[in-house]
Amino acid sequence: MPVARYHGFAQALHWLTALALCLLLPFVWVAENHPPGSERVFWYLLHESTGICVFLLVLLRLTWRWRHRPPALPRRTPRGARWLAQANHGLLYLVLLVMPISGYLMAGNGRPVPVFRLFSLPGFPTFDALGEWANSVHVAGQYALYTLLGLHVAATVWHVAVLRDGLLERMLPAQRPAPEDERTP
Repeated sequence: MPVARYHGFAQALHWLTALALCLLLPFVWVAENHPPGSERVFWYLLHESTGICVFLLVLLRLTWRWRHRPPALPRRTPRGARWLAQANHGLLYLVLLVMPISGYLMAGNGRPVPVFRLFSLPGFPTFDALGEWANSVHVAGQYALYTLLGLHVAATVWHVAVLRDGLLERMLPAQRPAPEDERTP
């Protein structure tokens, strides 16, 4: 029986978001380990610009999801597992919106925020209390994101390795069967 899959556009948005998230952490790690100067600024620019891209990708994903229902979970999925999956996805979307906003509030505190040096988002007047609050939210969001992504990946591994229920295929492009002469006996 064929697996009900997400639309190809939803799949692309999912994997682009995953790629961007995989880049964000190394960018900030490199920035934090450079002394103040132009190289450090460059790595922070990559982190901030990629974070803005994540924000836009998530907005696009939410808009797409609002207009296109995701495929249903298998009928045999327990109610508690359905609830946990929905809660984790909802919290992931929330954190993936809050993190770039708090990062922007930190980065834009008193100056414009360049996006890949192509254009800049407007800054706003310096307000130290807002910057400190945004930093606290960003740090807390970082740990929430690690936790939620860990649960998301662990659930995927569970579905692939233990349940073997084809749930991962929902987020992968459909594979075409090999022609008869290419199949192994």
